[in-house]
Amino acid sequence: MSGHPASRQLRRLVLLVALLAGTWAGGLFLFAASLPRQAPEDDVRTDGIVVLTGGSERLSVGFDLLRAGRARKLFISGVYRGVDVRELLAISSKSGNDLECCVQLGYDADDTEGNAVETARWMEEEGFTSLRVVTANYHMPRSLVEFRRALPGVTLVPHPVTPQKVRLDGWWSWPGTAELIIGEYNKYLLAVVRAALTAPRPAV
Repeated sequence: MSGHPASRQLRRLVLLVALLAGTWAGGLFLFAASLPRQAPEDDVRTDGIVVLTGGSERLSVGFDLLRAGRARKLFISGVYRGVDVRELLAISSKSGNDLECCVQLGYDADDTEGNAVETARWMEEEGFTSLRVVTANYHMPRSLVEFRRALPGVTLVPHPVTPQKVRLDGWWSWPGTAELIIGEYNKYLLAVVRAALTAPRPAV
């Protein structure tokens, strides 16, 4: 004798929720495992470098790459209004203003999609076709989704920065890191869905 229809529906719902939760959790661990543990070692030159603001470590890496001749210009996206290049150079503990000529600031972005849009506008103005993307390792997957969406046809070279405070080995046992990675994973999933279903915001 078959069970009550309502009971069958409830069992199906429970199974569906369990399947979705298992898929989400499996994806989370794959996401965390894919995050790079160290900066890349390559000698690829690109037309430009973009640093997504969010930590002085990223700025230092961007300035070092520019000084090393890895690109012609550096764009810093998501800068607070009122901040100038000299202040950013000072924040990154760099002496002198020898990079001022080659550094430009973007003040319009307040999220990762905005970073991609204002960088796309800068790339078009400069006539650049290749870009090194500098951001934190945990933020890189979502950044690449947004940048590939906003910059189709542009060659992107990821350059992840590994913040010391983010402990990727055994990340689930560190509350701060676990919260950060879970939040970033959920944002990454949303970015993937949005990129698949909608057109990018115009770079005007």
